[in-house]
Amino acid sequence: MKKIYTLIMVVLATLSINGCNATSTVTPSKPAQTQDVQVFTTHNTNKKVTPKTIEAAFDAIGLSVPGNNDMNKPFKTRFGKVHYKTYNLAMYINSELTYKIIKKYPKFGALTPLTMSIWEDRDGNMNIATLTLNGMSRATGIPKNDPDLIKYAALIQTGLKKAMPDGHFKDLNYTVKFPKKSFAIDMATEVKTDLPMEDYIEDFEAEFEGELEPLGFLFPNYTNLQEEIFDDYDFHEYDFFHTYSICKFDVIYPVSKLHPEAGAWAPCSFYLYKKKNESKMYMGFLGVENWINTLDIQDEKSIRPLKEAQGMIVKILKEMTE
Repeated sequence: MKKIYTLIMVVLATLSINGCNATSTVTPSKPAQTQDVQVFTTHNTNKKVTPKTIEAAFDAIGLSVPGNNDMNKPFKTRFGKVHYKTYNLAMYINSELTYKIIKKYPKFGALTPLTMSIWEDRDGNMNIATLTLNGMSRATGIPKNDPDLIKYAALIQTGLKKAMPDGHFKDLNYTVKFPKKSFAIDMATEVKTDLPMEDYIEDFEAEFEGELEPLGFLFPNYTNLQEEIFDDYDFHEYDFFHTYSICKFDVIYPVSKLHPEAGAWAPCSFYLYKKKNESKMYMGFLGVENWINTLDIQDEKSIRPLKEAQGMIVKILKEMTE
């Protein structure tokens, strides 16, 4: 009996040692991927959260919303069905931070205004997709430690939490395949004209709009930063600085079916500016590879219209500036 007891104790001791060793050699869980897009969500069975209440919450903390478009209405008319009970694309901006950032980094015009998608999923949750600090930094090339960019990212999170106090961020595990590449489309052209700059840019933009509109592109927002923001800060370094929000139903409809969070990148912001005493006009927007590579888009039905739309814009701009 004593031998049996001793044998049992040895076995138990051995199992205990092995168990401890197994625990100590477990591979630690893989750290979460750095995300360029964030999705804030809340259960919304009482229907208290709507695109309008979200807009009001953003506006209350200094993020004005120049456009908050119900995409389901045109989607239903054009395509016959919708993917979600609610799907809005909205633009938002803080004038002071925009001024401070663009003064240092004019390419921030490609995120002026910023955008978000708002949708209600099948489980009754309301969701808001916006860019993260990392997303804004990588896409525009602005250092991630820029204090004003950090403040902007923090203000966005404040707006999300005010809009949906019981909300939380979803765990996203998209792999940003090229974490240091911006995918920006940047162009420049010599401005050779005897016209006043106001007339020159008016003619250029009229041609730009005239070329894109027949191809199905829409312009849900237009911002004259000099008049709407810079003048308030007595900042007059530019002959002009304008941004367009550009949208195409044939692009966002198929993409939003599987990737409703794509609204963090859409509508696309396109900027044009010319500094005083310089002869070049600069233009740019964030390429669709941002959408594809940060949202892990793999389906051809989404990728094809994205690349086709970008190709159309680039082709027109090249023809206009050659």
